[in-house]
Amino acid sequence: MRASIGVQGCLSITLPKDMADVVKAKVSAGEYASESEVIRDGLRALMARDRAVDAWLNQQVGPALDELKADPSQAVTADQVRAHLAAEHAELK
Repeated sequence: MRASIGVQGCLSITLPKDMADVVKAKVSAGEYASESEVIRDGLRALMARDRAVDAWLNQQVGPALDELKADPSQAVTADQVRAHLAAEHAELK
């Protein structure tokens, strides 16, 4: 399978049969005009996911870690987390 890289040329990739079959099925079903479009759309989705993970790390995880470093008394154990989740789950039943 070949995927074009702008005017700079082509990139040759090898996919497992099941993935190649999915790509071909998407084109056959008319969801995409070409195999390259399927791959490009998949890469765009991967890049969007990577941006979302980076944003989560920078906006939520990093600040939470900084707060924990500043005040370690805020820390909870894994057992406390499990107990809290079990209690929330029990309320939903």
